[in-house]
Amino acid sequence: MREKLAGDPPLKITLINPPSHNAELLSIGIKAPPLGLAYLASMLEKSGYEVKIIDAPALDISIPQIKDILSKDQPEIIGITASTPMIYDAHNVARAAKEVCPNSTVVLGGPHPTFLPIETLQECPSADIVCIGEGEETMVELAETIKKKMDLSKVRGIAFRTGDGKIVITEPRPLIRDLDSLPFPAWHLLPMDKYTVLGKKAIICHVMSSRGCPFQCIFCSSSRVFGRKYRARSAKNVVDEIEFLVSEYNPRSIEFSDDEFTLNQKRTEEICDELKRRGIDIAWACGSRVDTISSSLLRKMRETGCSFIYYGIESASQRILDFIKKGITIEQIKKAVEMTKEVGIKMMGSFIVGFPDETREEIKSTLHFPKKLNIDYVQLTIATPYPGTELYEIAKKENLLLTKDWSQYTTLRPVMALRNISVKELQKIIKRAYISFYLSPKILKENLGKYALPALKLVLKEILNYLKF
Repeated sequence: MREKLAGDPPLKITLINPPSHNAELLSIGIKAPPLGLAYLASMLEKSGYEVKIIDAPALDISIPQIKDILSKDQPEIIGITASTPMIYDAHNVARAAKEVCPNSTVVLGGPHPTFLPIETLQECPSADIVCIGEGEETMVELAETIKKKMDLSKVRGIAFRTGDGKIVITEPRPLIRDLDSLPFPAWHLLPMDKYTVLGKKAIICHVMSSRGCPFQCIFCSSSRVFGRKYRARSAKNVVDEIEFLVSEYNPRSIEFSDDEFTLNQKRTEEICDELKRRGIDIAWACGSRVDTISSSLLRKMRETGCSFIYYGIESASQRILDFIKKGITIEQIKKAVEMTKEVGIKMMGSFIVGFPDETREEIKSTLHFPKKLNIDYVQLTIATPYPGTELYEIAKKENLLLTKDWSQYTTLRPVMALRNISVKELQKIIKRAYISFYLSPKILKENLGKYALPALKLVLKEILNYLKF
């Protein structure tokens, strides 16, 4: 790539969310924007670069169509995001990009490349660079370095392949301390009308109000991407963005993408107060732990629009909760569900089965737990040892990995051996549990209501995904 001269147009950068069958499987009827790419784009635009985002799953476009776009635009830098189950899709996009833009620099980022940077570059010869961890500051510095043909080894937070094929990992980049300093995501570069739930036309807007998680759940890699230190945007900054989204896109609801929205209860209350003060009347949803809420907080959340909470419950076995370092008790789970029902907020509980030493009885108890709790919606998944998690290290050390075909790591397929039950039996049990929960007359009557048809389609899609594998 030649160096830009004075008077040249700005460097062109294209960021891609790859097309993926696994993305469809994991979406469960929800089309969410690639928030990470939107943040990268806003930082790059702020620095004077010409940026385009191709969200292939939302636009329903294929690799040949992406090639056509790239061939026409000829961007100097092509960034591709990838989680573990979508990494091969990212490889395919990288290969296609090099075919039509041989002089472009291809950068892979996201959770999977972050945790396996060397393997990613080895497995994907078309990739030139891996962005490790938070990418906003890294991509701006990287773009400047590429533009001026400077030394890549000076850019913190990347891995790259040298001319002789050697892979170099640079110094780690410190996490961004002040999240208020980030510009809002580049919403104008995204197909906002595509981000919906249940196929409805109403737009759902996603907002990241914090990063970092101080907890140590062995199945989650979030704290290793965004750090153990909780970093939060101010209530004013968060509500400024919501106000902009409501004014610009008129969404049906706001979805907070934080790992733990209620960790700092005082800040959560401040966000509620700011929404009320400005008269912003919109439904919103968030994720929470069962031990970071209270009746008073839930009431305030409900009064200011909170209509849905996603709880990570995970197991009905205290032994398993302790093993996965969840840091909660069965009593806390029951109390949180009871309080949430009392204030009238709908909730989904996430449950995970298939940990190495889990017994058949513990698995069945967990899968029966949602009905006992009388929870509104349920997500049942199979324990999956993603790179970057402690569970992955345990599975590797104890030789429990059944495959390293990353496309299988969807939480829908068993990829880790269990000591007390076969993977086939595990699949049968979880399929029966899904069907038993969602197709019971009580659940259909109480929770689907006027949205019965689209919601039922969504549920059946989820069940069919399990029946396929």
